[in-house]
Amino acid sequence: MPVPSSAYGHQGAPSCFDRIKVGFMMGFCVGMASGALFGGFSALRYGLRGRELFSTVGKTMIQGGGTFGTFMSIGTGIRC
Repeated sequence: MPVPSSAYGHQGAPSCFDRIKVGFMMGFCVGMASGALFGGFSALRYGLRGRELFSTVGKTMIQGGGTFGTFMSIGTGIRC
């Protein structure tokens, strides 16, 4: 029976930089989701509708994703 190939190619374990990238992407996704929830509720509470609502929620999602992704990548880099 053939041995399944690794997702990282022939090098075996992922490098530290690969781990940092994955940590950033996971943090970015979590930050985007929380930004959509919290930004959406706060924008609706302020009475925003239409284009203003989407631009405000979009900015909040990008800010939350960037912030949380940065902290997750720093934490992952410390663990390497």
